[in-house]
Formats: sequence, structure tokens, C-alpha cells
Amino acid sequence: MNNTAQLDRSFDALAHPARRTIVARLARGPATVGEASRGLSLSKPAVTKHLKVLEQTGLIRRTVVGREHRLELRPAPLAEIESWIERHRTLWEAKFDAVERHLADKRKE
Repeated sequence: MNNTAQLDRSFDALAHPARRTIVARLARGPATVGEASRGLSLSKPAVTKHLKVLEQTGLIRRTVVGREHRLELRPAPLAEIESWIERHRTLWEAKFDAVERHLADKRKE
């Protein structure tokens, strides 16, 4: 999969608030499925579907030990998102700086 497709999948995975909540919880450390989804008003099948999306995107990894399913955040897709955002932030800041200079020049006239 190319970087653009992976980035699209990562943004798509993080578009849902339940998945962002799970990712935020796992950012504090590994957790069981129950711990990661506690307090979400979702059925168990819905939680399973959200976890599957996060797993398929590579944002989380599930390890099964006996009956316990442990989840762990995988930071690589988040680093790709951060890099993309930083590139675009730099671009837009340069554009806003140019507009600001232009407006300052117009005020001087």
C-alpha cells in the first residue's frame, strides 16, 4: 500500500470519536478490550468493528493470551499523520505570512 492510501486509511480510522477515544486511552499504555472501551455507549459488536478498523489500519495491535485480548497502540501511522500535518502547517503558515505582508504593504500605501 502506498503512503497516500495508508494516510487516507489512518485519517478515516480516526474520523470516528469512539476510535479516537480508544486510541487516546491506548496512548497511556496497553489495555484490555474492556479497559480501552469502558464508558463508550457502544454494544460489544460495535466495539469489535471499531477495533477491527484500528487493527486493519495498523494503529493498534491485539495480543491474545488465553481469554484476555490486550491492545497496544502502534505509533507508526500516527507519526505519518503528524508528518503530513507538519508539512501542510508549514505551507499554510508561509501563505498566511505572505498575505499578512501584503496587507501590511497595502496599509502603508
